[in-house]
Amino acid sequence: MARPDTDEEVWRYSRIGELDLDRYAPLKRQRATQTVVQRDLSAFGEMSAVVVIRNGWIVEATASSDAVDAGLYAGPVGDAPDGESLLGAAVDVPVDLFGHLNRAFGPEPLAVVVPDGVRLGAPVVVVVLTDGDGAAVFPRVLVRVGADASADVVELHTSTKVDALVAPVLEATVGRDGHLRHALVQELGPRVWQLGHQAFQVEKSGRLEAFAAGLGGDYARTRTDCRLVGRGADGRLAAAYYGEDDQTLDFRTFQDHAAPDTTSTLLFKGALDGESRSVYTGLIRVRPEAVRTVAHQTNRNVKLSSDAWAESVPNLEIETDDVVCSHASTVSPVDEDQRFFLESRGVPTVAAERLLLEGFFEDVAAASPHPAVAAMLRDALADRLDRRDALADGASGSAGEGAA
Repeated sequence: MARPDTDEEVWRYSRIGELDLDRYAPLKRQRATQTVVQRDLSAFGEMSAVVVIRNGWIVEATASSDAVDAGLYAGPVGDAPDGESLLGAAVDVPVDLFGHLNRAFGPEPLAVVVPDGVRLGAPVVVVVLTDGDGAAVFPRVLVRVGADASADVVELHTSTKVDALVAPVLEATVGRDGHLRHALVQELGPRVWQLGHQAFQVEKSGRLEAFAAGLGGDYARTRTDCRLVGRGADGRLAAAYYGEDDQTLDFRTFQDHAAPDTTSTLLFKGALDGESRSVYTGLIRVRPEAVRTVAHQTNRNVKLSSDAWAESVPNLEIETDDVVCSHASTVSPVDEDQRFFLESRGVPTVAAERLLLEGFFEDVAAASPHPAVAAMLRDALADRLDRRDALADGASGSAGEGAA
């Protein structure tokens, strides 16, 4: 398959031309290690299962006795019940070169199977750790939520300070009347390139809630395909991202309505500081058979620096009538009227901007599938705002010394 090119619409505005694939190589089988996010897992309380994937390899998979008794499976796909049927269930052919590389060079995928009628009361947490310098890492997670079943699946993608390429793939199917709540928290190191793909397929009257937090990486790209294939299927996508220094955070979304009476909503919000960049391109596609579709798409961006840059391109492709569809996007600095309102009541400028930014992300944080995920997002934003405040305090202090 040909290497992606920025002449292709789905790669427009990306930095794909900077990627040198020859710098990276797949690694041999990995052993278990103490992960750098282990301390965070206690925030989840009881968990149905915990899986650790190190440099693409499953190195640990444990499940609670209650979840196992209920029928949950979380482990290598080769040992899963009817595991072969999971392969390609959500996406038959990879959408790009990196999906093909994932299938060609990736270790055995992780399977998470929730049988028909099973409703898990605690999340399945998957830690995806990259700590191999010069590594090309290809984790693949396959999720099946059966008919009238429900599950929360949380992926925590992290790394040490290595130079690496990560091409993760998630393929998830939701059965009739099923409900999947999925979260991806991406906190990769500053020298990691990520080129990921998420594919969701939702059957009749099924429901998907997908949440993403894009926080780390040098260039971090996630393509999300949400395909609603059964009457009454519902897909809700939410994401928050914060860019610093010269990061690029890249999101491509496809809301594909392929059945009548389907609904989808998308809300992506980002803040960009320093010389960071964000890219959002989204498509709502309504196929001829998808009458009475309701679909909405919103992307909001706040520029915190004159050197930051955001590209936001929402699109509609409607092939039938009797639909309700909308799209909206904004790129702007912090609202001056809102900031002035706070300043006029004695709130210092730096504190006013911080309050506005915390409020800006709050509706996305509230959409996360688990309180621990919302707390992770709020803590990560607080860390970044602390750094921003420290820089502002340092700049004002230097200016004061100069004036003196």
